[in-house]
Amino acid sequence: MRIDRRRALALLGFGAATPAIAQPFPRYSGAVTFQHGVASGDPLADRVMLWTRITPADPAAADIAYRWRLNPIDRRAGGAKSGEGVTNAARDWTVKVDVVGLDACRAYTFEFEANGVTSPKGRTRTLPSGPTKDVVLAVASCSLYPNGYFNAYEAIAKLPRVDAVLHLGDYIYEYGGPNSYGMDSAVAAARPHDPNHEILSLADYRRRHAQYKSDPQLQAAHARAPWIVVWDDHETANDSYEHGAQNHQPETEGDWSERKARAIKAYYEWMPIREPAGGGFAINRAFQFGDLMSLFMVETRLTARHQQLNYDRDLPPPGGPAEVAAFKAKLGDPARRMMGETQEAWLAAGLKDSVKSGRTWQVLGNEVVMGRLMAPSLKKELGEARLAEIMATESPASQKRLERLERLSQLNLPYGLDMWDGYPADRERVYDAVKTAGARAIVLSGDSHAFWANELHDAKGARVAAEFGTTGITSPGAGDTIKAFSVGEVFASANSEVVFSDQGAKGFVLLSLSREEAKAELMAVSTIVAKPFETRVLKTFVVKPEGAGVSALSEV
Repeated sequence: MRIDRRRALALLGFGAATPAIAQPFPRYSGAVTFQHGVASGDPLADRVMLWTRITPADPAAADIAYRWRLNPIDRRAGGAKSGEGVTNAARDWTVKVDVVGLDACRAYTFEFEANGVTSPKGRTRTLPSGPTKDVVLAVASCSLYPNGYFNAYEAIAKLPRVDAVLHLGDYIYEYGGPNSYGMDSAVAAARPHDPNHEILSLADYRRRHAQYKSDPQLQAAHARAPWIVVWDDHETANDSYEHGAQNHQPETEGDWSERKARAIKAYYEWMPIREPAGGGFAINRAFQFGDLMSLFMVETRLTARHQQLNYDRDLPPPGGPAEVAAFKAKLGDPARRMMGETQEAWLAAGLKDSVKSGRTWQVLGNEVVMGRLMAPSLKKELGEARLAEIMATESPASQKRLERLERLSQLNLPYGLDMWDGYPADRERVYDAVKTAGARAIVLSGDSHAFWANELHDAKGARVAAEFGTTGITSPGAGDTIKAFSVGEVFASANSEVVFSDQGAKGFVLLSLSREEAKAELMAVSTIVAKPFETRVLKTFVVKPEGAGVSALSEV
């Protein structure tokens, strides 16, 4: 598909600059509200992004002038900052300020003011510089608004300590309508998507972001700490890749490059992210947490990903030996990529530099599961008699799903092709970069709506990294539909890389790093269909530095 880059960049707002007009602009002085809260993000040692959205009572309002204030929480003298600016309908009344000249490892409060109205107050902090004892991160993913209350976001907001929140994608979902994804939830009638249809236009994507940020639990999490984010597929459309998406039909929904640009324009407007120089979709970037850790946020959706293989399309039943062999050859083709050559080189150089600088940990913020997840044989794991009992009680849809799983197992094929299993040669290139650098790598993953604790190995069986996958904030997992057995236990039993998996819990990962160890607590909320909830630690795993690599996982 030919991409009209100029048109796409114009939609993103990165076209040629317009000369300033030397005359005053009218200002709107009417009523305003800050109904979407405040947020901060992309912290560095000397700067942080601040965000809000000013909503005018008059939708046809002219420019709105605002002021912002940032104050240190500690009692040390100096460090307060303030400034002013203007927003308008061209950027959907959103405000983003890159505040520079801050002190490293310092906590601040911030707020905005417009037309005599003051926003809620947020809390943020800069990254440490130099000797750093420890770092605490909350890792989140996959928040489907109609499927449940954002209790896990509230749990993050109530943490006694969190230095930053990492969101690994699917912050919003593009679906909408009476029978769309998540609308069978017990609370869906109270939380339908707005607009109530699949989003396509720029106005649609803006409204969807506005709906999500109207949620008080999400607002509380944004106000608690700075966020470091990356998109996955649903910020644009399901199973997106560079030149299309499963949930995009060009014949009825128009050019993909234009839809992608509209979606990302809204994302940049509504998220506290520092936009890439020159625009576009390459949001891979690095964050240095003093001398303890480097965080690499990778982009594996929109810049270089080749179209995912699909079992129904590329290996339909019955699939004889020749067809299976051809499919496996295509799957393993070294030319198939999730990350392009430019990003691979950036990551390899960053890993080397981090190790050379003496940092203990190299962490990858990554959208989809990296571990090898081969389809398990339910006959082997459960026994034929037990499987027959289960099949007799499951719905036709679940029966089909289980039959498909068994077929893939018999063919020795991966469970999912939208994950790194669908790009094994590209995964080996990442592993090669980790090994060449001598990195102590921890991979953080989202997308799967399941908790994972995995030990990652290269094609020769050598341990390369540890992986902690976070479940969804609300998005449904396999364990929500399959109740007769533990899907997570079956995956762990059938796959040597999987130490633990839970496919039904909702929550987030709390990752605490020190020089001695990295501890991942899998934090689960008790419910997403009622507002009163409790939070518990489902499991805790520790990985330690071990030479030029990492130890095996241990449960504590």
